Amino acid sequence: MLRVLAVDDEVPALEELAYLLRKDSRVERVTTASDGVAALQGMVQMIGAGERLDGVFLDIRMPGMDGLDLARLVGGFPSPPKLVFVTAHEECAVRAFELEAVDYLLKPVRAERLAEAVRRLEVAVSPLPEPGLDDVIPVELSGITRFIPQQAVWFAEAKGDYVRLHTVDGSYLVRMSLAALERRWADAGFIRVHRSTLVSARHVSELRFEGGRVMLTVGTETLQVSRRHSRQVREQLVRQHRGAIS
Repeated sequence: MLRVLAVDDEVPALEELAYLLRKDSRVERVTTASDGVAALQGMVQMIGAGERLDGVFLDIRMPGMDGLDLARLVGGFPSPPKLVFVTAHEECAVRAFELEAVDYLLKPVRAERLAEAVRRLEVAVSPLPEPGLDDVIPVELSGITRFIPQQAVWFAEAKGDYVRLHTVDGSYLVRMSLAALERRWADAGFIRVHRSTLVSARHVSELRFEGGRVMLTVGTETLQVSRRHSRQVREQLVRQHRGAIS
């Protein structure tokens, strides 16, 4: 189910768009904003509260911050929502798709055309299929060997001569160094965020600043990024998430 934001400075157009979106069974929640600044503030508040935003249905021609300016700012978010432009100006299409828009709707919006845009948005936000081959770490638990797939690991912590793997099902201690694990998973999207912590980028849902430090939400855990790694982590997360939707 999708959670979306509709943005338009024309009240009747905004109300009609929100009405049509709410009628679509694939849309769970619709919030609205009447200009670019209000939309940006709303998105920042949602992200700060840990809420999910899948897509933004965005008018282009608005006073003050227009839709294209807002789209460029949104593109700098760690995990930006997908964009669907809704406008009466067909000549803006090229610039819209340069900003990696999912779709481009012309006003007045027809219900069947909006349904197609929702379908494209749904496809765009669906998780990418996992690779066919996934590295597996065997873990010994009271005489039982359990196999932990790489894709299930949220993050790994150094514990002396061991590494603790954290997953949705619990944590597991493995006899190996964090440096060895980092080399082994170098091409699998794992990022060193601290001298003792390795994080899976695919499980990072939020990056925020708190008390001058960079914090990550990984799975259900909150992790602090060391000052030494802060800039590299921010850049790598933005690069990887952008690459996933290109």
